[in-house]
This record gives sequence, structure tokens and C-alpha cells, in this order.
Amino acid sequence: MAYFTYNDKKCYYNEIGEGIPLLFLHGNTASSKMFNEVVDFYKDEYKVILIDFVGHGESEMVDKFSVDLWFDEAMQVICFLEKMNYKKVNIIGSSGGALVALNVALERPDLVNKVIADSFEGEVPLESFVKNVKIEREESKKDAGAKAFYIYNQGDNWEKVVDNDTEAIFEHYKTIGKFFHKPLETMQPEVLLTGSKEDEFVSLVSPDFFENTFSALIEKINNCKMYLFDEGGHPAILSNGLNFSNVAKEFLKE
Repeated sequence: MAYFTYNDKKCYYNEIGEGIPLLFLHGNTASSKMFNEVVDFYKDEYKVILIDFVGHGESEMVDKFSVDLWFDEAMQVICFLEKMNYKKVNIIGSSGGALVALNVALERPDLVNKVIADSFEGEVPLESFVKNVKIEREESKKDAGAKAFYIYNQGDNWEKVVDNDTEAIFEHYKTIGKFFHKPLETMQPEVLLTGSKEDEFVSLVSPDFFENTFSALIEKINNCKMYLFDEGGHPAILSNGLNFSNVAKEFLKE
């Protein structure tokens, strides 16, 4: 296994294939393992790069996550890219990883070529989710499907990771309340926003949630567009695997 160091913590990474670097960023309570079933769609054309954020997967565990979680994870990505001497990489971030990808592009546009931000809630936390996150997370621990996902991604540490993430989400909402440190209007890399219209996390809020949210973001981000899949759950990159990869590769090659 390969690791880099961020703030004295070991962070796991893996590189697969050859070609233009394509970095995948996992979501909350997940790890790079979430991409295992879709890596094959990309590895013949790109050098696929996977990392586990601090406290997730194969990376070193921590007692608690940073309250400014998605910005801190962006700093981890920047640390990795600098140490590996990567320039102008393409990034696909999904769910919470989309927030990280956009933060990386805002903070260090010199390191980023294009960004695909998949299945995320916009500029600010979704109040209806955060207010109930502690209760819903406790319920998810008892759900067979959710628990299997946690164990698959985190192993024996799954419950600690879920609790750390839940606390960070709640504290972030109370004390920070926004995902990005810099205005989206300052974004330099090209951005593609993706999601599924049937995404279970947002469809109950509004059947047009992604269309409305992403349209507002497009008004702020230069060189930005969206692609929404009619079917599939959360996140789109997994529920629409092959079709998503075709859309992604077309955008990256434009």
C-alpha cells in the first residue's frame, strides 16, 4: 500500500493505469472503495488515482474530524498533488467528494484541469438533512444495507467513522454553514455538475432539486454546465455507472 503524509497522518492512495491523471474523491462515510465497481470504465484511458481521506478506509484514523471537513479534505488533496508533483489533473468528486473537488479547484486552480462535481447539495448544507442527521445516522447503523456499506468502506472502524462524520456535519452547519471559502465566481477550471433526478437524498425535498440548485450554480461559475440522469439513485456515478463514464469522458475530452 502507498501513503502520503498530511499533518502527521498517513493517507492511503492508489494509482491504476496510465495516461492523463484522473483523481476520484469519495463521499462522506465512504472511502475510495466506493469506486471499485466503476474504475474499469476509466483505467484504459486515464491514470486513475484513488485516495482515502484522513480517518477513512486505509488511511490513519483520528479521534475526530475537522469541523471544516470538506475544506480540510481539499487541503489533503492539495498536499497529495504537490507531493506527487501532479499538475492539471482532472477530478471527479462524488457527494461530499464533490464539495472537496470544488474547493481544490477554487484554492489551487493551477493544479486542476477540469472538475466533475456529482450528486451534492449546492453551496450550503441542506437544512432538512442536517437537522435530522444524528437520528438518521443512528437508524442507518441498524439498517442492513447501510451497515454493509459502512463496513465495506471502513472495516472494523466503521462506527467511529460514521460518528465522526455525523458530528462534523452537525458542527459545520452550526458554526460555518457554507462549503466554500472562496466565491464560486472565482472558479477557473471548467466544471460539469451531475446528478440523478431520482436521487433519494434530494428528491423528497423537490423533484427538481438538482435542476434548480445546479442552475443557480451555473449562474455563478464560468464554463459550467450540468448533466442530469433521468434514473438512478445516489450517487449518479455509481447508479449510472457506464452511462456516467461516457458523459464524463466526453466532457473531459472536449
